[in-house]
Amino acid sequence: MGEFDEDRVRGFPAFGASKRGGGQFARSWWGRAWIKALEDTALDQKPLKNGRRYAYAGRVGTITVSPGRLAAVVDGEADGLYRTTVTLAPLTDAEWVRFLDRVTARSGHLAALLDRDMPHDLVDAAEDAGIGLLPGIGDLDPECDCPGWDLPCQHAAALCYQASWLLDADPFVLLLLRGRGQRELLGELNLRNAPKHASAVDADALAVLVANAADRASRLLAGTWTAPELWQDSVRIAAAHDDPRVTERLRASWDDRATEWDEAVSSAG
Repeated sequence: MGEFDEDRVRGFPAFGASKRGGGQFARSWWGRAWIKALEDTALDQKPLKNGRRYAYAGRVGTITVSPGRLAAVVDGEADGLYRTTVTLAPLTDAEWVRFLDRVTARSGHLAALLDRDMPHDLVDAAEDAGIGLLPGIGDLDPECDCPGWDLPCQHAAALCYQASWLLDADPFVLLLLRGRGQRELLGELNLRNAPKHASAVDADALAVLVANAADRASRLLAGTWTAPELWQDSVRIAAAHDDPRVTERLRASWDDRATEWDEAVSSAG
């Protein structure tokens, strides 16, 4: 099993009967956007009405969320239990890269997500990058083994309505549906937010400096070395090592006496 396999499958206990009732089904703006995508797709209001009733009555079993898929068993009252799924296309790897770029562009985005909030401007920034994070009309694809022909059927509608409660509580549920689990996402964001180190050290130049330091230490311990002028020291290093990168760096320190410095290095060599 891969490192993030368990992170990509989450199970949520059945809600049971709810006392919420009436008003808007979802409380968060992104949860309401989810409901809008569901309801705008429906051709008949009756399955939606029954779906809301089923959701409030707690007829949806354990909900499993994984990349691109919601699944649950829904109690259809007198006509038995039905296996119901709703799919949503995951983001591609390229889309995830662009989305993570938007998250890290502002420090408040990650803090908001960790606080279980989905900022409007993050979703807007994702859309500007060609990423539809929230579902639109037709993006939620329901499937159920009930005999009904409605899309969505009342069982899939019930699943979607309860899923809006999950989204209300944790926007990482939406991100998991889009393909990445919370632990995986936070790991990638931490890597992106890690302090950027200076450009790689030139190994050859470093070796020259280490050799020079060792030589100084040896002569200092032997009592044969006295502190030379910076000029003399840079000339000596350049004459002893023919790496042009080292020479150029040393020469740059004496830009106003470059010709004189070149002659001194040539003589010392």
